[in-house]
Amino acid sequence: MVLSGIGGRLYRGETSIDFIAKRRRWYAFSGLLIVISAIALGTQGLKLGIEFKGGSVFTVQSPSVSVADGQSALKSAGVTTETIVQKIGSNKLRLQTSDLPQSTISAARTALSSTFKVDASNIDVQTVGPSWGKEITHKAIYGLLGFLLVVMLYLAMAFEPKMAISAIVAVIHDVFITVGIYALVGFDVTPATVIGFLTILGYSLYDTVVVFDKVRENTKGITSTAKQTYSQAANLAVNQTLVRSFNTSLIALLPVASILFVGAGLLGAGTLKDLSLALFIGLATGTYSSIFVATPLLATLREREPAMQALAKRVAVRGTAPESSIDKNTAGVVTSTHSKESHERGPRNQPKRKSRRR
Repeated sequence: MVLSGIGGRLYRGETSIDFIAKRRRWYAFSGLLIVISAIALGTQGLKLGIEFKGGSVFTVQSPSVSVADGQSALKSAGVTTETIVQKIGSNKLRLQTSDLPQSTISAARTALSSTFKVDASNIDVQTVGPSWGKEITHKAIYGLLGFLLVVMLYLAMAFEPKMAISAIVAVIHDVFITVGIYALVGFDVTPATVIGFLTILGYSLYDTVVVFDKVRENTKGITSTAKQTYSQAANLAVNQTLVRSFNTSLIALLPVASILFVGAGLLGAGTLKDLSLALFIGLATGTYSSIFVATPLLATLREREPAMQALAKRVAVRGTAPESSIDKNTAGVVTSTHSKESHERGPRNQPKRKSRRR
């Protein structure tokens, strides 16, 4: 009830949060996140999964698995390349290496079998060639670029070009920050991660389009009324959709958080971890960008137009010179003019009153 009451006051304009006027703060915060993401990508880089760079993956299931024992077993088998060893749950170990010859794969399977006291046939081995990984990488990039192009064309036709530009900037903002956090955390980028990225794009655009639709409704015929500037109308639209954005984002984040912390953290499902982390970060940044990035950027672009600048001047004049002040000024002019005329004419001679005698 409290949230609905706040939402009603925000929608009617009785209570307002000035998001547009504080756009520099949001730009600075987003810039900080982008810089951190760029540093993480430049120093650590993304850890591509086997599906993208190729290699071999050994999966061992045993009650007594440990990361150190797995690394020692691979070294004893002659594996000198970089390896990634992850413990999944309490009884499963995943060891990823670069592309290995068949003789080294057989030696690594034997060493793991001896170390963890399991049958060699029970050790799952998957091998992916580097050419197939490059093909998957190229398809993922082509799909991402095609998605952005189609969305930009749709937004330009459905709304206006500057709305399309603002929405695409917000989407790139979300994806870049998500990729940077992936590099900072060190999770593997798998096809499930790419699916999560594409889902992020859809959700971020969905939230942005909802806000932009309200902006378009509030700014229709705004130049003819001169009651408020474009930034004020856009800020009202953000306030009117704020509670809706919060509710939808919270409902979407709850199951994703359950998958991330329960499915991946407790149950140890690696695929769920890759997908849920991308979704969790992307949903949060998508909600943030639709309110704090996309709409303020749209207002910035539109306020540079001559028509909107003229509108802002008319609204400012109307706000600083109301009718009451104009009447007072007019009265002052009249009074001063009257005083001036009286001064020029001099004092008026009053007729003498004659006394009456009875």
